[in-house]
Amino acid sequence: MRYSSQRVAYPYFVVALLLFGLQVAFGMLAAAKYLGPDPLLQVLPFDVVKVIHTNLLLVWVLTGFMGAAYYVVPEESRVELYSVRLAYVQLGLWTAMGVTAVVGYVFRWTAGNKLLEQPFPLKIVIVVVMLMFLYNIGMTIRAGGRLTTTEGVLVAGLACTALLYLPSLLEFDNYTLSIFYRWWTVHLWVEGVWEMIQGGILAYLLIRLSGVDREVMEKWLYVIVGLTFISGILGTAHHYYWIGVPRYWLPLGGFFSALEPLSFLAMAMYAYYAMRRSGLSHPNRMAMHWTMGSAIFSALGAGILGLAHTWPAVNKWTHGTMITSMHAHMAFFGAYVMIVLGMITYALPGLTGRSEDSRETAAGFWAFWLQMAGMFGMTMAFAAAGITQTYLERILGIGYLETQLKLQVHILMLVATGALFVAGVALFLWDFFFLAGRPLVAVETDRLAPARPTA
Repeated sequence: MRYSSQRVAYPYFVVALLLFGLQVAFGMLAAAKYLGPDPLLQVLPFDVVKVIHTNLLLVWVLTGFMGAAYYVVPEESRVELYSVRLAYVQLGLWTAMGVTAVVGYVFRWTAGNKLLEQPFPLKIVIVVVMLMFLYNIGMTIRAGGRLTTTEGVLVAGLACTALLYLPSLLEFDNYTLSIFYRWWTVHLWVEGVWEMIQGGILAYLLIRLSGVDREVMEKWLYVIVGLTFISGILGTAHHYYWIGVPRYWLPLGGFFSALEPLSFLAMAMYAYYAMRRSGLSHPNRMAMHWTMGSAIFSALGAGILGLAHTWPAVNKWTHGTMITSMHAHMAFFGAYVMIVLGMITYALPGLTGRSEDSRETAAGFWAFWLQMAGMFGMTMAFAAAGITQTYLERILGIGYLETQLKLQVHILMLVATGALFVAGVALFLWDFFFLAGRPLVAVETDRLAPARPTA
């Protein structure tokens, strides 16, 4: 860490990890509801629990992205953050919005648009927060007069995230139109501009962890961004298969969605290249684990498992089954959760005043491997349940509720492997708050660049 204002990233990481823990808790509660009995049915029915689980994921990952940007941008631009005060105000508004949204969902205060359930007043707060964030980042880059490719891709991804949230402000009486424009936000986030954010953070981490030449890494980054835009934008069509749009969306969705794994495979290739060149010599081995894990798991979950059911001829049978959950869980975990955890793990020694090798703790390694094993097991459980569900329900024509009873063994596997994942998350939080991530009494400041006055 070179600049004192980079420490503003620490509270962002704290909030992100607290929300991560809460999101995982609601995920386990949702899985348990499949088994029954459900004593919380009247207070927290399944639909409410699922809404909270998915929305917490979006909120905490975005919180981690913003914290990562506040750490990366000053270092890449070689200047202090424009306004530390503004960053704290932004975090306060953002956290208040998130808490209000979760409490509101419990009392059924929701816009009702899947994955974009935030009521309109909260959506306005989100827009305001993103404008504050982009202004702070933009003024920092302007003050430094330096914009690297790594930094540019990261910031461009975050700016497009804010821009693509605007369609969620629109409301339609026609359900087909509502779904059509919903994916302009959701798909173009998670299978579009968020890949740019992942690529930017991945490049930043690989340059520092492997010591590989920046020019080489940034050439790879151009390739990834190009593949993302070629496949991701028109790949949105695979969400349009069965919602009442014209038939030409079927071949468009099939072809361009089949290209989407290429960007994730490119990430895995350039991560492997960088680490092979470095000889795995960096002392912060935990950050290296999370960084490489993100590249590999995203290629598997977002790439291969997404390709497995994106063809229209396959998707007409698997759409809306647990096959979708199989793809979504590993994809989100690999592409976005792991890269945020990698960024947190890399930044912590500088933020807490510790040495790089102090980040390596037994709890940290157990947290990594338990989350790997748990997520892989959950993915296999979802796959087995989804294949069974597709065959019984969609091909044999057995009713939905009767089919669910026949999936109980797979749900038990899901809960068991989910418990491993929860243990890994709990250990990561313990490591962050009480072991390697706990700040020392006084952080050394003599090696940091002096902070200029902030706005």
